[in-house]
Amino acid sequence: MSCCAPGAELYLQQVKAVDDEILLASRTVHDDLRQTDLSVPDIHCGGCLQQIEAALRKLEGVAEARANLSTRRVTVLWRGDSPPPLIPTLTAIGYRAHVHDIDTGKQDAALAQLLRALAVAGFASTNVMLLSVSIWAGAEAETRDLFHWISALIALPTLVYSGRIFFRSAWRSLKHGRTNMDVPISIGVLLTFAMSLYETLHHGPYAYFDAAVSLLFFLLIGRTLDHIMRERAREAVGGLARLAARGALVLRPDGSRAYLPVDEIEPGMTILLAAGDRVPVNARVLKGVSELDYSLVSGESAPRQAIEGAELQAGILNLSGPLTVVATATADHSFLAEMRRMMEAAETGRSAYRRIADRAARLYAPVVHSVAFLSFVGWMIATGDAHRAVTIAIAVLIVTCPCALGLAVPMVHVVAAGRLFKKGIMIKDGSALERLAETNVVVFDKTGTLTAGRPRPAASGRTDADILGLAAAIAMHSRHPYSQAVAALGPDGRQAVFDAVSEFPGKGVEARRGGHVYRLGRRDWAVTGGQIPANDRDATVTLAIDGVGATDFRLDDTLRAGAREAVAELRGSGAFVEILSGDREPRVRDVARQLGLTWTSDAGPSDKVLHISALKQAGNTVLMVGDGLNDAPALRAADVSMAPASASDIGRNAADLVFLRDSLEAVPEAIAISRAARALVRQNFALAITYNIVAIPLAVLGTVTPLLAAVAMSLSSVTVVANALRLDCRAQRESRDVVRAAKPAIQGP
Repeated sequence: MSCCAPGAELYLQQVKAVDDEILLASRTVHDDLRQTDLSVPDIHCGGCLQQIEAALRKLEGVAEARANLSTRRVTVLWRGDSPPPLIPTLTAIGYRAHVHDIDTGKQDAALAQLLRALAVAGFASTNVMLLSVSIWAGAEAETRDLFHWISALIALPTLVYSGRIFFRSAWRSLKHGRTNMDVPISIGVLLTFAMSLYETLHHGPYAYFDAAVSLLFFLLIGRTLDHIMRERAREAVGGLARLAARGALVLRPDGSRAYLPVDEIEPGMTILLAAGDRVPVNARVLKGVSELDYSLVSGESAPRQAIEGAELQAGILNLSGPLTVVATATADHSFLAEMRRMMEAAETGRSAYRRIADRAARLYAPVVHSVAFLSFVGWMIATGDAHRAVTIAIAVLIVTCPCALGLAVPMVHVVAAGRLFKKGIMIKDGSALERLAETNVVVFDKTGTLTAGRPRPAASGRTDADILGLAAAIAMHSRHPYSQAVAALGPDGRQAVFDAVSEFPGKGVEARRGGHVYRLGRRDWAVTGGQIPANDRDATVTLAIDGVGATDFRLDDTLRAGAREAVAELRGSGAFVEILSGDREPRVRDVARQLGLTWTSDAGPSDKVLHISALKQAGNTVLMVGDGLNDAPALRAADVSMAPASASDIGRNAADLVFLRDSLEAVPEAIAISRAARALVRQNFALAITYNIVAIPLAVLGTVTPLLAAVAMSLSSVTVVANALRLDCRAQRESRDVVRAAKPAIQGP
């Protein structure tokens, strides 16, 4: 039985949770010294700094505490197995504090607002419709008037809260002398409510509060779906900040060490880069031997050796040995910052694309306004009855309210997204479907896209189970990609025990047992007097026993599943397909020859953007398929982009579509579905236009009341939704001829 009261137990649990959080967020800066960064938002003056530093320095285990007024951050150096009570101490002297985290995400406030407005409109339309049904059933005059007033009380706050989505947009447009689709929506909803309120005040038999709130409900459905599809593609730039190193261990001139956030690192600072760390800012190697993974920077699959004087870019991963480097640029001028700027510029260019619904809205609004106004003028001249003229004008606005147009695109896109999901393809931007349907040039990255991105070893020499198990057991002691590939060959050898194991950065792993020396690595290091053939320089690992070569492992990247079929289908239909890679020329050439494609090698991120821009300027609609950080600006610069699920976080976020399965056949399948979706969108617009051609004359002639107009408008929306559900049948027909409808490809810039 616990000796503590429940409240005390809860307090102890909370303290332990805070300690665990601090311990996880702290970093070792010396053998026995750890650093913790705390955010203290209540710091306001120099007195705050002195009070905070004095309180923390009194704690047992605290070696140093420094507070920063501009960043409102406190850096604490401490010793021990568990952290001192940092946050409780600051709380006790009146300062709120929490572990500093630069990865503060932002919620989609616009989506939250749309969802709340949609919920309110849905609730209101349901209740007002129930009251309207009672009135239609033949309620007495007194009951009818009461229900009209209750409907008005429900509709008014609904219009104020849910309608502001449209009212604000319409007002902004009118202030600048323009019209958009929200202008007729706003006018129709407000006039309908005003007319209904007038009828209620004068005990009229008809009020149309149900029409007003139902209009908002249907329109908000389309607006919410459209927002979700448009905004999912805006995460890539923020993802770069998550990929970058948060800081680095800096060696000060006096020999002390301190972990500094990346934004505080200045050129000339000496950085201690451990194996497994990413380069925080552009830097130059001072000393140390290691191998570097450039895959996120250049897409190159083979690690490179770090040598003294080598220039490093931010984001490169240090694989095997510690390095001492000197910063050559600030975080704002690093490679990752340049990537972010290129992606932002590419996104700005892509945003110039006008979607079908946007183009339709430019013509729709002025036509609706003109018809409604002319109807009002005509009936005023003909009858002189202002009430009748206003009622007919309102009926015209309601019957032409763009619910069908508002749902025409997002409903098809939602159905298409479901169809793509069944195929293992995720879409993040609705407009990507329209751009994908127009594609006539497909550009593939190589490593991780056309190829699997995982080296597969093929052994030559001794290949018996014992020797493969021995090689795997040695490889288990290294994080090098080639070692990990060899380690997967012999699961039975993982239990082998060695007297000593050492890794030599840039060379390989050495193991000793019973007087024997086993080496796994570069042939010229592992084998006494060994040399590496020129054509195998970067892709061969040798196992040697006492200096004698036993087995060579050739590591080659294999084609991704479905690569041949996808490329053949695209090329056979007339699309221009090519490889654009940052990898070295021999590797790119080998893959290109297997697939019969033209290629470009050694292309950096800016080179890829320029190449794609040239293709677009030549009149092409370009689909880029890539997976790495180095592909992200190109993915953004292309008209539309795809990435595999195995891609880097930045690559996935930058792409419009992500395919979850291994097969590259997802590319032609997505094109087929996009073309089917485009056809249905056009059909939906045709249905909406036909509906208006029939309904507008009836409304202008006065044969349609606002209530009937609301019912007709709802039926048109249901028709559009039903047509969107036909996508599955349409997509199956399109898949037989995936790209034949594309315009002839232009063979390069």
